[in-house]
Amino acid sequence: MTIHDLSGLRPAELAATLDARFETLDLASRLRLAAGIGRAVFTSSLGIEDQVITAAIGMERLDIEVATLETGRLFAETLALIDETEERFGIEIRRHRPQEADVAGYVAQYGLNGFYESVEARHACCHVRKVAPLARALDGATVWVTGLRRSQSGNRAATPFVEYDAERGLFKVNPLADWSLEEIAAYVEKHAVPTNPLHARGYPSIGCEPCTRAIKPGEPERAGRWWWENDEKRECGLHVPEAAASSLTSSSL
Repeated sequence: MTIHDLSGLRPAELAATLDARFETLDLASRLRLAAGIGRAVFTSSLGIEDQVITAAIGMERLDIEVATLETGRLFAETLALIDETEERFGIEIRRHRPQEADVAGYVAQYGLNGFYESVEARHACCHVRKVAPLARALDGATVWVTGLRRSQSGNRAATPFVEYDAERGLFKVNPLADWSLEEIAAYVEKHAVPTNPLHARGYPSIGCEPCTRAIKPGEPERAGRWWWENDEKRECGLHVPEAAASSLTSSSL
């Protein structure tokens, strides 16, 4: 089956067909099929699962752009890994940064670290530093490739391989949706994939430095993200409709 064989399907029908097809494919084949849909952009946080996808793109020389959101608050280890990964796989990772005026406006309203004070302020910071840059990274793309996995959190347990994101007008492809951390680790070891040293220090999920802590034994993978908020379903707005994210309250986050 090729994309040309499915060209007459509506976007949602095509997404459902590809979602079923992905079940039987390996990672490289999933990515190759995604690239065949149209211009594909993979947004990487440089986390271990994202490094696996970047490795596959680089080793297979797939026609998928690799981008990252350089928020201005990332760990030094994450920034160093961007350069190391580019050199290791001979690819360019495009950096998308927040607008200086947007950051200045946020600081004027909430303070530099105002995200600790309320969910509203935290979502506003995520919008400036992540959601708006993501929109620029995906501008003109047909396919958005992500490193989402079902086992990352309860909020992501039903993650499909392929879905049509009507809000952004593109196909969202999650080629590692069914992978476990053990499978991720095995791939990393087999292909000598560079990873963030913070993983070995108890950070399975790594975002901005002020908003990420190491997890405690028995905690879920994403427990260290925005740890001062109360609900396991907390997200930054990248992978939920922005309107829904902005309407959340402190009691529901």
